[in-house]
Amino acid sequence: MAYLEIKVRFSQPEPWKDLFASLLGDAGCDSFMDGEDENTLLAYIKEDDYNEAAIAEVLTQHGYDVEVSYEVSKTEEKDWNAVWEADYEPVLIADQCYIRAPFHEPLPNVTYDIVIEPKMSFGTAHHETTALMIEYLLTEEIQGKRVLDMGAGTGVLAILTHQRGAAAVTAIDNDPWAYENNLENNIRNHISDMTVKLGDALSIGDDTFDLIIANINRNILLNDMRHYAKALNAGGCIFFSGFYEGHDLDLIKAKAESLGLTYHSCKVRNHWVAAKFVK
Repeated sequence: MAYLEIKVRFSQPEPWKDLFASLLGDAGCDSFMDGEDENTLLAYIKEDDYNEAAIAEVLTQHGYDVEVSYEVSKTEEKDWNAVWEADYEPVLIADQCYIRAPFHEPLPNVTYDIVIEPKMSFGTAHHETTALMIEYLLTEEIQGKRVLDMGAGTGVLAILTHQRGAAAVTAIDNDPWAYENNLENNIRNHISDMTVKLGDALSIGDDTFDLIIANINRNILLNDMRHYAKALNAGGCIFFSGFYEGHDLDLIKAKAESLGLTYHSCKVRNHWVAAKFVK
């Protein structure tokens, strides 16, 4: 299958490379690699999926305080699975949660062992937002609760809540690849009773939850937060991530408070934020 390579250059690398990788992923790119220097990101997209206007909007009309330039070229076919395996390392969070690929050996004496083969889906705990969410979930009381994971990606956060004793877990993602990947990862982790849906916030329907996880991006969170707030039971909590400290966090707080959610706390790593709100 033919791929296009989008070479993106930034006036400064941090924290912009991760942010724009996420935005480009929403625009159809499914693989990313570091470029020849720290200021360069290589994004790959199937030629049939390439939408010039969508990519240009992400990279030229982004509204962030960083200079971005890019060029697009056709690239040779790659064995993406081989590239992923060469670069992928397991992750240990808080000495309790070990996230690994099927080809890694288990780590003795960890409380939660999660096997993830992400393929083209987001969520391996290498990214700050996933790691921060896991840190929160490791300290949250989850036993017996009904949990919703929005933008579930690989399902890693949903799988962790299942392992921690959630009464019921629903995982929703609007990407067909992520949906299939979540189902596959549930099998790898011996989970047969998780509800996995292909869809967006409207897929929540009339269901209600005690705990909601939404690790997506600022704009989607702001747009869909009303659905999350409606679905959250009184006394429940919701975790948001996928945005930055400062202005992004202020926008998330303001929107949440307008919907009856009270800010509780946040965790920050490399400018990325995970924040907890209660109802």
